[in-house]
Amino acid sequence: MGFVVAIDGPAGSGKGTLAARLGAALGLPVFDSGLLYRAVAAAVLAAGWNPDDEAACVKAARGLDPRVLADPALRSAAMGEAASRVAVHPAVRHVLIDIQRSFAAREPGAVVDGRDIGTVILKDAQAKIFITASPEARAARRWAQLRGQGEHALYDEILADIRRRDARDEARTAAPLKPAPDAVLLDTTDLSIDAAFDAARRIVEAARARSGQA
Repeated sequence: MGFVVAIDGPAGSGKGTLAARLGAALGLPVFDSGLLYRAVAAAVLAAGWNPDDEAACVKAARGLDPRVLADPALRSAAMGEAASRVAVHPAVRHVLIDIQRSFAAREPGAVVDGRDIGTVILKDAQAKIFITASPEARAARRWAQLRGQGEHALYDEILADIRRRDARDEARTAAPLKPAPDAVLLDTTDLSIDAAFDAARRIVEAARARSGQA
């Protein structure tokens, strides 16, 4: 395994944006693990199945074509909610583990973001960051993002959705959302994207120095 950066955090914390910028700065490929669950949710809904039905979700996960991860429709608010329901199923998470680990195992490494990367998927990652922010700040960012994509969005509904997803992610029995013991916490509530990136970059640089890969 090359140099691996594991980035975890709740919805809207900025982990995806930071992962992309870190990947570009480090020359490493980036994997958004949340897209896997969104793709499974999309397949479940397209088949007319219920995202709360674990067996149906496992069937969709096993038949997942990684090429669909590029579909911009997966990033909609509705798909995010459905993905959160799919992600609570332990058997679904088990099916998707190998895809994530195989990506990170390639040289020269990878930046992988999600909700259980540092705690379950890539426990041996050399750099681990847990990104967080207040629910209000995350809702404001999500609102701006959806508006920018041309979607109709209401701040209050987004805030309520984020709080529901937080509760679901933190309470699930399989890989609940929480920082890894060796992760560095980065609160981005009051940080601009540039300031957050600078802080994340310094965390990664320190980890690279410790691992001898600076």
